[in-house]
Amino acid sequence: MNRYDLTVWLFVSVLLLGIGKNSIAKEPSQYILVNLPFRDELTWSSDECGLRRLLANIPYRDEMTREYLLDIKQKISGGENRDIQIGVSSIYSYLLIPKDDAAAEERFLKQLKDDLALFQEVRMPVLIQLDGEQWWDARGDLWNWWNPSKPGYDPKNADNVEWTDWGPEHAVKVAWRNWAWQHRVVPAPNLMSPAYIAAWEEKMEKIIPVILDWEKSLSEDQKYLFVGIKVGWESSVGVNAWYYPNGNDLLDKPESEDPQTGLNGNLLPGRGAQTIGYAAAKTAGIRDHGKITEADLAEIARRHLENLSRKASELGVPRERLFTHGAGWKAEELLYDAPVNKYSCPGWSFYGHAPDPPQDQGVQRALKSSDAPYWAVTEWLLAHDDQSQWTSSLKNALSPPQVRYVCIFNWYGIVDKPTVHEAIKNVVNGK
Repeated sequence: MNRYDLTVWLFVSVLLLGIGKNSIAKEPSQYILVNLPFRDELTWSSDECGLRRLLANIPYRDEMTREYLLDIKQKISGGENRDIQIGVSSIYSYLLIPKDDAAAEERFLKQLKDDLALFQEVRMPVLIQLDGEQWWDARGDLWNWWNPSKPGYDPKNADNVEWTDWGPEHAVKVAWRNWAWQHRVVPAPNLMSPAYIAAWEEKMEKIIPVILDWEKSLSEDQKYLFVGIKVGWESSVGVNAWYYPNGNDLLDKPESEDPQTGLNGNLLPGRGAQTIGYAAAKTAGIRDHGKITEADLAEIARRHLENLSRKASELGVPRERLFTHGAGWKAEELLYDAPVNKYSCPGWSFYGHAPDPPQDQGVQRALKSSDAPYWAVTEWLLAHDDQSQWTSSLKNALSPPQVRYVCIFNWYGIVDKPTVHEAIKNVVNGK
């Protein structure tokens, strides 16, 4: 090889190396995620399932397709190799799988695998939310303690649901939730019940390895597609499954006759409803007499999120890819501290503080006790579609470099709002 040939060979080699380097998708510093709607194929409970009834009243897609994800990218993506990447959050409520229903579990795991393959195909970063507390309708074997005509009946199940006083004779049969409107849900779980914990542990032991095997299969230029796994969902007691006084008496009456007073987040510990949490407090050894306190309920939520995080960590999820989901409804209440533990990165919901999440003093107090590499604005939404305010609010949310992602709840709420799409693209493109 003469000097000219050697020069050409070196030039081409360096050029090819440069092309290869630049073709690898840059690991983003942060993400803006949109939460995907619930999907019917992830619900195998009866028509009485609370989620099925909720789905009947909100816009959603029956299935997630390649075209569906590409439409999201077309509307809000700023392209790849950027410091801020667009992605999605996808929810998998594993206690909607009936006990010992191998076929339903197989379909659930296949759907998860198919979804992950689709995210990879369209190069869509994803946060996987694993839920076992908001929707557990299919597990009557855990919560049905009163109705012999329904699946799973066992009087001992009173230990797996919440109580209004210190004993299973005070177990609840029903609860209420307000996600856009008030509706009935199955009883609130005793988050400290050994049977309940065993149920979610058993599901996580099957689900998390599927996710991690997928992550390991990603090439180096695709690793950014795995944003992480989130456990918990505004984890708390008596908020997303609250109980009206004498609520059990309402179960056999029309839902239209239910009280409509709802909650007052500032009135702790019961927030204006009947205080529950006695079952979890007694089971965990936190308290077994007297009145439940704000501190008791916050400690229950903290232990629950720590239990979930510990299990995920034991199954191999690294801390920088594991997030918890907490919330606070009263300024600087103790519940803000619940998402912080040594296994995960904490996250919170932001609605009242949506214009500037880092200004939430409850969050800032909690972060002082966290040594996690990241934290997350894990549920977020502005109540309007003003482009300039969306742009400034998203910039505020992402202003701390430790914020790994902002997750907008939900995509169906902004799918037809072009001003919001432009705001998201402005932030991604650094405008």
